[in-house]
Parts: sequence; C-alpha cells; structure tokens
Amino acid sequence: MTGAVKSSARVVLAAAAHPDDIEFMMAGTLLHLRAAGLRIHLWNLANGNCGSVVLKREDIIALRWVEARASAAIIGAELHPPLVDDFALYYEPALLARVAAVIRVVQPDILLVPSPHDYMEDHQNACRLLVTAAFVRAMRNFTTDPPLAPWSGDTAVYHALPYGLADSLGRPVRADLFVDIGPVLPQKREMLAQHRSQKEWLDVSQGLDAYLQEMETMSARVGRMSGRFAQAEGWRRHNHLGFCPAGHDPLRELLPDQCHVLAEE
Repeated sequence: MTGAVKSSARVVLAAAAHPDDIEFMMAGTLLHLRAAGLRIHLWNLANGNCGSVVLKREDIIALRWVEARASAAIIGAELHPPLVDDFALYYEPALLARVAAVIRVVQPDILLVPSPHDYMEDHQNACRLLVTAAFVRAMRNFTTDPPLAPWSGDTAVYHALPYGLADSLGRPVRADLFVDIGPVLPQKREMLAQHRSQKEWLDVSQGLDAYLQEMETMSARVGRMSGRFAQAEGWRRHNHLGFCPAGHDPLRELLPDQCHVLAEE
C-alpha cells in the first residue's frame, strides 16, 4: 500500500485517548484553525468501552462513535476510527505500527496530542504512541501496519494541558503558549455536548454534576494562567528535533491574533 496524496491545504490532526478528550482540551484551538483554512482530522485511539455503568460493551462503543461523529460534524472534521479498548493503550510495537500508519496517511502539518504528564496512563500512553509515530513518519525501515510509504514532511507537535491541569501526583502542569477561545467557546461547548454518555459516566464515576460547566471553568482557569484571556487553551510545543525545523511554530503563525506566549515576556 502507499500513503495518501496530500492536498494543498494544511492539515491538523488532533488525537487523544478517549471520546471527548479532544473537545475538553483542544477544540477551541481547532475551531480557530478551521477558520484559518486548515483541514481538521480527529482521532480517539480508544473506543470508550469502559465509559458506562449501565450499557454493555458493544452498545457503549457504538454510542460513543455516534457521539464522536456528531462532534466532528460540527467542525467539519474527518474522524478516524479507534484502534483499541480503553486501558488497552500500551506503548508497544504492534500498536505503534498501527498508529504510525495513520500518521503517514493523514500527513499532519500540526499534530495536537495529550500532555505527557497526566492523571491517567491511557492519556500518557496515547501521547507517547503519537509522538513516536510522528517521529518515525519518514523512516523507510520502520514498517507500519498496514505497510505504507514513508512521509518526510514537517510536522509540529503540540501538547495540550491535562484534564484537571495537574499530573498524576497532583502537581500543576503549566503551558507557555495560550490560545484565546472566548470567541469560539459556544461552538466548543456544542461539540462537547454531543458526548452525552460521557456526561452520565462522569456524573457517576467522578462526581461531576455539571459536565459542560466543568469545561468552561477549566477554560477560565487556563485563561487566568495566560494572564491575558478570559478563556483559553494551553499548549506546550514539543522539541523540534526529528519533527520540523528549529523555530517552526505554525500555531503562532496561523493564529497571530489569538496566541499569547508567556516565555517572550
């Protein structure tokens, strides 16, 4: 098999562990990038099968796929199917080969991934798999599953903040690049609202009585972290080595009026 033929439009792939992870921590930035003319791809590596205390495995998987598709439709994104069950996201060669195949097909100019420091291992393992898959995108001797030709384009990798804004030991995780999501907060909320089954699950498992309000509260916390915006999403740019030229920062290039970088002050 060969990789996809890339169109002239720039591409962003937002990838995370479970359905609704993207909407919570990345969707505002994606909405701005969509308005800037980029093609949007969404990908949840796990299918959300453990996200219910009522439904059977097959039923919750099907429902969460329907919800993810509804969210993707709001932003006009292409949604890629999950690869594994929840808690089957392991950093191992067979799964890495499957993840790398999707990277070679999508050929993202921008890759948005979870934080490497997070409260749960599915999120951390998704991050590791995606970063390595992007790193081996051009290596001819790395065989993907299915086998695809290498892709040698530049990809800039950005890490979102973790849900809860802290790592597994409760230590704060801070960003250095912030995107103003106030103007697109209603659309971000609409995307998250499609994940109705996740709201019910979190109400039971984590005591969140206001699923959508929790997202807005967290966005406000990140806004305060930025020192500039009322609501924001925070990002950390991955080391460029092996991915793109030094100083390559397409989020700032594409969203000059929405971005604020703390390190430069």
